[in-house]
Amino acid sequence: MTTFDSLWSDILDVGQHPATRGYRRYAWSDADLTLREWFTGCATSRGMDVEEDRNGNIWAWWMPPGWIGDPRDAFVTGSHLDSVPDGGAFDGPLGVVSAFAAVDLLRERGVVPSIPVAVVAFSDEEGARFGVACVGSQLTTGALDADRARGLRDIDGISLAEAMTRAGRRPEDLGVDERLQERVGVYVELHVEQGRGLDLVDRPIAVASSIWPHGRWEFTFRGEANHAGATRLVDRHDPMLAFASSVHSARSCAASHGAVATFGKVLVSPNGANAIPSEIRAWLDARAADEATLTALVDQIGRQATAHAAVDGIGLEIEAESITPIVEFPEAPRARVQRALAELGDIPVLPTQAGHDAGILSAVLPTAMLFVRNPTGVSHSPEEYAEMDDCHRGAQALATVMTDWVTR
Repeated sequence: MTTFDSLWSDILDVGQHPATRGYRRYAWSDADLTLREWFTGCATSRGMDVEEDRNGNIWAWWMPPGWIGDPRDAFVTGSHLDSVPDGGAFDGPLGVVSAFAAVDLLRERGVVPSIPVAVVAFSDEEGARFGVACVGSQLTTGALDADRARGLRDIDGISLAEAMTRAGRRPEDLGVDERLQERVGVYVELHVEQGRGLDLVDRPIAVASSIWPHGRWEFTFRGEANHAGATRLVDRHDPMLAFASSVHSARSCAASHGAVATFGKVLVSPNGANAIPSEIRAWLDARAADEATLTALVDQIGRQATAHAAVDGIGLEIEAESITPIVEFPEAPRARVQRALAELGDIPVLPTQAGHDAGILSAVLPTAMLFVRNPTGVSHSPEEYAEMDDCHRGAQALATVMTDWVTR
């Protein structure tokens, strides 16, 4: 698929760190703005109408011949363009590139849509910069309060409102998109699989059944800064000890619940090699198969962290930063996707532990997801990978699903 390959190669170097080879495409950064320009160029070169909504999500519209007025009941597909720190190439951009490639395939085949088609890139899906995931889709659906979003800050203290203003946007306009349900009939997101489910059954494509409930919690351990050499061990109030013990406890708790828990982001103050820390801020990412298990898991981790803190006279505060409930993708669109792809044989139906914009939109719209095989299972890493043949199969599958929806 020359179209897919050309689109893919156009963005491979955007935001890639020369040393790690991972991607640092944070919301409203230079890399993000470059990718937004690329998206706009892809759309305009295809004669699609480009729109950036009040929440920074970018839409490219392919309207049926003679269509008058605003889009209604559209088939929408896409994903996101931002990344986690040193993330992989496929998480997010694969869905956007595949969406444009699918549009090209339909046009090559002479398909004329009877309903509007849109390619969308949702803003700040990863939450790597401001700490809350799926900001663009959450704002659009009302799951995230606009005032709270404007006040989110990055590690340098820059607020989301300030970052958007610097990028020439209007953060005062953030909020619910009242037109969303009228304009969008279904949202189908293609994504690289974040796990080895497809590799284990030797299939290139799967359909999503559900997304595990998940969330992020900030743990702040407060101790007492002091000299690393001159302070006796018995006189120390070192928050690093309570934090380290809590990391081990979280792993054990997750195993006992059949869940996952990760402390992946840590800020140490004053962060000196010869100083006992005064404060550790650490973020827990926890995920489980159901909401009751997730709640029990986080409660247990919190209790054990509190006990660890008490041993060394450490203060501890725990604050929920974001919590996303379980998503069960609706049966009707999932079954329709499976029927459309029947020629491919048996299509596995798999749950995912990773969050997606499709999960947020599922609260207000019919949604479905397609996964493309990741033979290593590695994600959120430069080692994230998918074979180009499988990527082509994914784009072709998306084109087949799109054809089924837009031809009546």
